[in-house]
Amino acid sequence: MKIKSAEFVVSNSDVAKCPKSSLPEYAFIGRSNVGKSSLINMLTGRKSLAKTSGKPGKTQLINHFLINKNWHLVDLPGYGYARVSKSTKKVFQKFITEYFAQREQLVTAFVLVDIRHKPQPIDLEFMQWMGEHGIPFSIIFTKADKLKPKAIENHIAEYKTVMLEFWEDMPNYFVTSASKSIGKDDVLDYIEGLN
Repeated sequence: MKIKSAEFVVSNSDVAKCPKSSLPEYAFIGRSNVGKSSLINMLTGRKSLAKTSGKPGKTQLINHFLINKNWHLVDLPGYGYARVSKSTKKVFQKFITEYFAQREQLVTAFVLVDIRHKPQPIDLEFMQWMGEHGIPFSIIFTKADKLKPKAIENHIAEYKTVMLEFWEDMPNYFVTSASKSIGKDDVLDYIEGLN
């Protein structure tokens, strides 16, 4: 899929105010500082569509972007470790769960995971929650340019080992690097196939 147009539609903290259109939606979510904004900008070929920040936890709203006039990319707040107050975190955790519970337009979510780290309990718990609630998702491993191919293989193998304790199959996954445009076509072709 070639991305010809990508435009910001709306930001909000109320799922009821999300766009009323029936266009398919693909939600991107991950722990703070996983490189989500950079990945979104790389996928869309726009340098500053999603705002990147040195401070983790910058996305605190549900952000809708209209892609090629026929689907929505949804940028969701990160979970965990954001440098925000507990009360703020509670609010946006609430609208993340409401988003997943209520958005019938959602085709699938992409859970972003930093390939450099061993499987983190917070990521595993979040994916477990997605599974328990029947929300389809794929894993996007980010920052692949920071590791050698063998290390990437080893880290993915570790994820498989841990996840197959709870899952019948390893969820669908992609290996990406925003700075090197690795995985761009794989993710976009997957979305195109679902559309």
